[in-house]
Amino acid sequence: MTVANGRGERGRPAAPRRADRSWDDGLIARRARPEGEGRARPQGAERADGGREWPAAGLGGVLLQRLDALRELVGLSRARLDAGTLAEAGRVLDEASARQRHALDVTVVAIAGSTGSGKSTLFNALARSQLSEAGVRRPTTAAAISCAWTDRADGLLDWMGIPARCRRQPPRPYDPALGGLVLLDLPDHDSAAPGHREQVDRLLGLVDAVIWVVDPEKYADAVLHERYLRPLAGYAEVTFVVLNQTDRLSPDAVDQVLDDLRRLLDEDGLALGEHGEPGAAVLALSALTGEGVGELRETLGQFTDRRCAAELRLAADVDGVSARLRSAYVAEGRPGLTDRARRDFEDRLAEAVGARASGLAAERMWRRDAERACGTPFGRVRGWYRRVRGREAPGAAALTGAEGAQRRTASRPLVEQAVRVLAREASAGLPGPWAQAVHQAAVRGARGLAEALDEVGAAGAPVPPARGRRAGAGRTRGGAAVRPVRPRWWALAAAGQVVLLLTQLLGVAWLFGMLLGQSAGPWWLPPAVAAGAGAGAPLLAWCCRVAARGPARGYGLETERRLRAGAGGCGRERVLEPVAAELLRYREVRAQYVIATGEA
Repeated sequence: MTVANGRGERGRPAAPRRADRSWDDGLIARRARPEGEGRARPQGAERADGGREWPAAGLGGVLLQRLDALRELVGLSRARLDAGTLAEAGRVLDEASARQRHALDVTVVAIAGSTGSGKSTLFNALARSQLSEAGVRRPTTAAAISCAWTDRADGLLDWMGIPARCRRQPPRPYDPALGGLVLLDLPDHDSAAPGHREQVDRLLGLVDAVIWVVDPEKYADAVLHERYLRPLAGYAEVTFVVLNQTDRLSPDAVDQVLDDLRRLLDEDGLALGEHGEPGAAVLALSALTGEGVGELRETLGQFTDRRCAAELRLAADVDGVSARLRSAYVAEGRPGLTDRARRDFEDRLAEAVGARASGLAAERMWRRDAERACGTPFGRVRGWYRRVRGREAPGAAALTGAEGAQRRTASRPLVEQAVRVLAREASAGLPGPWAQAVHQAAVRGARGLAEALDEVGAAGAPVPPARGRRAGAGRTRGGAAVRPVRPRWWALAAAGQVVLLLTQLLGVAWLFGMLLGQSAGPWWLPPAVAAGAGAGAPLLAWCCRVAARGPARGYGLETERRLRAGAGGCGRERVLEPVAAELLRYREVRAQYVIATGEA
């Protein structure tokens, strides 16, 4: 519940409220005050019986926004939070909906207290009529009795379960100062009779405000403070605490009891704050002699005249449930997927699929193929012989080049580590249920991720360059690498090697012809031609190797980039996007929670 600020008897302000009630992160569940509060009340039509018919009242826009946000919050959270956590929020929403179906400008105030505190006597004194039975027999009040200063309270009383036989009306004409007030005399909260406490607890959850009646003997009762007043600390604006039976005390004793009562209320969180924070109204009176009853009647009239008690009560309900839900929605720090976490995750997947190793293998493959295409004929024959001999060797099972790269599988431990680290970083600081949801999204996405990375590794494995006009190096078709085209200068270099070989053979043949007397010419020319051709072939091969380093490096980097992109795409689709969706859902829920607290 939430009541009007008040001062104690003789103008004493209530004791300061403790300062340790604020939230450490600034999300304080402040009470939503109705629009136009503090303005002059519009005058209604005077009735013949002295009462007034006030225009129909509605909830303020801020409170309606908070209720809508709380309703949206509950709907978005059902799949993440257990039903017990959301039960109180659902109850508040149900009661708010039910209260809005009845007159909001009618104020229902309950008089509650312990056995012998004088509740019924005070009820009769306020009504100026003997409406509720009061006496020495305990408990006297067995069922809640109502007294309504309005003709529009039947719907409210039906909703609260007050039977028709327990409904009373004050003498007519109605006291205009109390127009719109419905007063309830509740059973004793400490009654030994069965069902009395349950009835009190039920009605206290429905009324707009409460007058707690205490007496000089039981004002410090632990049951009253621990079971009722302390849990209602957030409802100070709709709480009145009345010290009754002051006729039994001297004036000095009344002052001492009031001071001690305010001290206890301060410990309960109900006293007026030192910075003007809302607090309970504390008064002293004697219902038996009538001393101080007029002041309480005037305070009730002013409180009822504001026509905002129902809204204050509902706002306090939302405050309370928002504060108790804080741990389920407020994170520590700024959790989420940072760019660094995304990059680290994709780097780990690239490492798991062997992107760097495949890039180096592709570079070596390009250089090796360039050497085969542009090398000396004798070197090419020697390399061919070694490859044939290696394949035919008994027990030789190791594969090299493209075949070995295509059979590369993603490292399972690295994949699991990448997912685990990402889930931990993305959920750091989140409330428990949302952190668990992020972990579950990451684990679900990780199923089959290693196999998908195997396919990426096989599709993006380096392949030797091919002859002819085909797609350029590094392009993909359907996720698989397209065989890159050989540079044209490889063919020119190969043709040059053939020419040098033929020149070398020509020089040797010429030399033999001269030795046999079949050829003429300078004797040194054939050896020079053969030697020059023999030296030119290795020189041409070396130049081709140097020229192939740049394209080989580019092909290796392109292969690595392709594998990184494929691994990153798998990771984003299977893990990052589900985790980001959960984080986005948390942000939406957190935004609704902030609105529900009244901070938006």
